[in-house]
Amino acid sequence: MAEAPRDATEIPEALAVPGRRRSVQIVWIIPIVAALIGGWLAVMAILERGPTIRITFNTAEGLEAGKTTIKYKNVNMGTVTHIGLSKDRSRVIATAQLTNQAEGFLVEDTRFWVVRPRIAGSQISGLGTLVSGSYIGVDIGKSTKRKRKFTGLETPPIVTADLPGLEFVLNGEDLGSLDIGSPVYFRRIQVGQVVAFALDKYGKGVTLRIFVHSPYDRYVRANTRFWQASGIDLTLDAAGVKVQTESLASILLGGIAFQTPPGTALEAAEKGAPFTLFPDQTAAMKRPVRDIANFVVYFGESLRGLSPGAPVDWSGVVIGEVKSIDAEFDPEKKEFRFPVEIEFYADRLRARYRKPRARTTPDERKALLDALVARGFRAQLKSGNLLTGQLFVALDTFPGAPPATVDWSKSPPVLPSTPGALEELQVMLANVSKKIEEISFDEIGADARQALDALVRTLKGMDALVQRLDQELAPAARAALEGARKTLASTEQTLASDAPLQQDLRAALRALTRTAESLRILADTLERHPETLIRGKQEDEP
Repeated sequence: MAEAPRDATEIPEALAVPGRRRSVQIVWIIPIVAALIGGWLAVMAILERGPTIRITFNTAEGLEAGKTTIKYKNVNMGTVTHIGLSKDRSRVIATAQLTNQAEGFLVEDTRFWVVRPRIAGSQISGLGTLVSGSYIGVDIGKSTKRKRKFTGLETPPIVTADLPGLEFVLNGEDLGSLDIGSPVYFRRIQVGQVVAFALDKYGKGVTLRIFVHSPYDRYVRANTRFWQASGIDLTLDAAGVKVQTESLASILLGGIAFQTPPGTALEAAEKGAPFTLFPDQTAAMKRPVRDIANFVVYFGESLRGLSPGAPVDWSGVVIGEVKSIDAEFDPEKKEFRFPVEIEFYADRLRARYRKPRARTTPDERKALLDALVARGFRAQLKSGNLLTGQLFVALDTFPGAPPATVDWSKSPPVLPSTPGALEELQVMLANVSKKIEEISFDEIGADARQALDALVRTLKGMDALVQRLDQELAPAARAALEGARKTLASTEQTLASDAPLQQDLRAALRALTRTAESLRILADTLERHPETLIRGKQEDEP
């Protein structure tokens, strides 16, 4: 049976319990902190984010988006974010995101290049990228003009903008063995490098830019001379054989040397000052010529061994050089002549005067040269070196030279010449040879044959005479010799020590000695007692 319901008072009363606050679980702390850090990093990245630039290269070798960095002095300044082609597909455009500290160096002359292993000329660079990978190097410029688009260099610059020193410009005829990075020497010490070269505007020469490091840049003066020191400079001229080189590196890689001529040095050269690049040291150190007089000389002998540039000297003083050697036809004489044009440096001769002289007028020069020529002043070819056979032009006075004058009507004037010593020797030998040819050797041979026949007859006669003398005079001569032998034997016996004649001679000599002693005693007595001659000798008292 069902149980009867209880009283309503017995039913429990429900109590309302307040709900608990929800607490944050610990598992959510980590995502929140991460979100905060990420936000902070994003803010910092936005704050540190610098400008975006575009760099154009010929190729993307060594570049990789998201990995290739941009470094300045090995400090990370940005990262390449994108690599693409230009519209004409001839170039590669690298977009890079830089840091905010790179804002200051984005100027017009800032340079970018890809640092990768390179071996070129005298330089080996980028070996460290074999491990770390290629990156883009930066050379900060000094311009104030801002820029965001750059053209990257294909090769690293030899000299960076922060390197102390000065850059100079050289103008030469050709490049020779020089290249970017070729050394620059001063007194055989490497003081700089070639940083760039290019053809001149019209292709008549080359222009080089060199960088001389500090403190050696102060030795570059306004009158400094530069010359190519590439390889071995072998000179074979009238002065002999000369070998000149700077160093082993210059032999292999080429180089440039410079020096200031002795004397008063001018002020230091400014940055970018232009200079002439001479082909060798001899040409560079030649004294500058300001007063040049040109003359033409016709020589009668061969010009083999004479070349343009050969010296012209006057009594051992070099006062000029040979400018050119040509050929011309003389229609009057129907023959070819070979004019030698020489340059006469009047200022070099004037500099050797003991007393300073003012410049002479053209008329005075003509009068002076006419007077010298009248006294025998001539041009002559001489051998400068017997080994090489090189010739030079010598100016000297020859009193016995035939009369001549300077032909002032020609341009340049014609200076008279005289045969050289070798030419004179050849003429003398030719004359001797001609005289020898005129001699009749047949007549000389006939006369010599007759003289020999007469000599033979004379010798035969002398032989007969000798035989006759032997037959007739020999017995008498033999008898005379026998008598002479006997006479000598007798003389020897007479002069012997035990011969009677020798004994008698000794006795006579002893008697003569006693007589001389008595005479001496008598003389002494008379000297003491001269009265003895009157009184006689007195008897001695007992």
